Amino acid sequence: MPGVYISYPFCSQKCSFCNFASGVSPAEVIARYSRHLLNEIHRHTWQWPPETLYFGGGTPSLMEPGLLRAITASVPHENLAEVTLECAPGTLTAARLALWSECGINRVSLGVQSFVTPELRQTGRRHTADIVAREVAMLRAHGIANINIDLIAGLPGQTLASWDESLDWIERLSPPHVSIYIFEIDEDSRLGKEALLGGIRYGAARLPSDDLTADLYLRAVARLAQAGIPRYEISNFARPGMESRHNLKYWLLEPYIGFGLDAHSFDGRLRWSNPDTFDDYFAARTADPIETRPEEERFFVGLRLSRGIEPTCAEWLKFAQPIERWRSLGMLEREGNRLRLSERGILVSNEIFQEFVNA
Repeated sequence: MPGVYISYPFCSQKCSFCNFASGVSPAEVIARYSRHLLNEIHRHTWQWPPETLYFGGGTPSLMEPGLLRAITASVPHENLAEVTLECAPGTLTAARLALWSECGINRVSLGVQSFVTPELRQTGRRHTADIVAREVAMLRAHGIANINIDLIAGLPGQTLASWDESLDWIERLSPPHVSIYIFEIDEDSRLGKEALLGGIRYGAARLPSDDLTADLYLRAVARLAQAGIPRYEISNFARPGMESRHNLKYWLLEPYIGFGLDAHSFDGRLRWSNPDTFDDYFAARTADPIETRPEEERFFVGLRLSRGIEPTCAEWLKFAQPIERWRSLGMLEREGNRLRLSERGILVSNEIFQEFVNA
């Protein structure tokens, strides 16, 4: 079933690790963007009723009530089963909760990143563990129990002990879904750029080693499994039945349409994306769609899932050499006709995927 993604690229501050097309903007830019976003949605011809709606960012929890109401009214909602809104801890209020319920929001993703105050302050985040706990309780009290919590492994100054502190909070709050992202150095983020230059700002000199970051991730895998929140995709963990229906579309190659700055779309055959700058977006400069080969993408995208994939006879033959090489190195596992990444393979998954892309 199809999904819809709405990009709201505005924040109250830009985090040092963020490499998204988002940030702090003046009110007139936000107002102009809101008009263009609604016009883009209104111009769209709906060929199918979506099953999921996802508000990402940026910080869509800061979205003005009128815009949120207008968007949810404009998207066909008769078949919507999951409506997710990303929320920065510290932005949740009773008025916003009432608005979200009115607009059909039934899933909230909290961008916590860490429960350890020094780690948060180094990245520019202002919330605390107690604020997160209070807002999780508020969400549940208002009937929104489908909650995701994001954490980042590999933040400056992070240690096994501090990581365990964050995982202790996860166990205490017991969300049905958790996302664990491994920090990657990216020149599009201030922290990543500083690290590449060998600087010390934003804690760049205190980034954990690759080996320690791998240990942090594996620690999370083990502890979340013990807590009844097993991994179902490289970065995502959920109690059975609470997997993100929207995000699964990306890995199962199901159609989705994206609206707003830097939003991507896929109709099952063609991919296209919106511009990632305001000037180009306001001028409606959209790149031509790119034709894809889903039968080939299915192979390496599907390997992101813990259950892996069942290659066809043609795929076993086409990818025989890389499959055998990575299996001999212990990075891929075969069970019957199913192929999946091993625990070690997950840590070098990008390298493995790239080889299948180039095969």
